[in-house]
Amino acid sequence: MWCVVMFDLPVKTKTQQRAANAFRHLLLDLGYWRAQFSIYVSYSPSASGSITAIKSIKKNLPPYGEVRIVHITDNQWSKSLRFSNFVEEDPEEPTGQLTIF
Repeated sequence: MWCVVMFDLPVKTKTQQRAANAFRHLLLDLGYWRAQFSIYVSYSPSASGSITAIKSIKKNLPPYGEVRIVHITDNQWSKSLRFSNFVEEDPEEPTGQLTIF
């Protein structure tokens, strides 16, 4: 499963900028990587793998703005289209995470 976090956060004041930067750093610390400026994604081998991360995100939401979390399957992710400078590119491969049972 892919967990996609999308957000629009205000950055008009220094306080808002700090809150937005802290939220971005939180996502990076949780193992997400930046797919686009306000879109961060993380791959998990199972649907339950991101529950802890989502709890942490909810606990640390910025006071203003909008945050949306979506889960999509690996199959859906692989069918996504990606363009960069008018050139179609292949979707990213799942990260090589080690799963220990």
